[in-house]
Amino acid sequence: MDYRKLGFRLGLFSIALGAVELLDAKRVTTALDADGHEGLVNGFGARELLAGANLIAAPSVATNVWNRVAGDAMDLTALALAARSSPRNRAIWGSIAFVIGATLLDIVAARGLDRTIGKTLPIAAG
Repeated sequence: MDYRKLGFRLGLFSIALGAVELLDAKRVTTALDADGHEGLVNGFGARELLAGANLIAAPSVATNVWNRVAGDAMDLTALALAARSSPRNRAIWGSIAFVIGATLLDIVAARGLDRTIGKTLPIAAG
């Protein structure tokens, strides 16, 4: 598997997702029964755009993909809180399933880059 190409494609995906979150946060929050949290969705969108830009600029750097995994953890936390508030909302559960799938793909890419490139940079603390 070409993990560099996968990293680049994950970067494109991040940019597309980030654009949706920034440009249509109201629709996202409405679907997730999270009205009033558009600022949070905008913040997640900005994070996705940055992650995408980093991956497109350096798709073979595993740290860039591991940063997506950290973002996935934030997404899953927010979605779990939404599910707690609105447990019958199918959009929330679909989003959780989607993010779990993306997380697994991110982990495969990051581990593959760690093994083949071996250039993981330490994540800054704090």
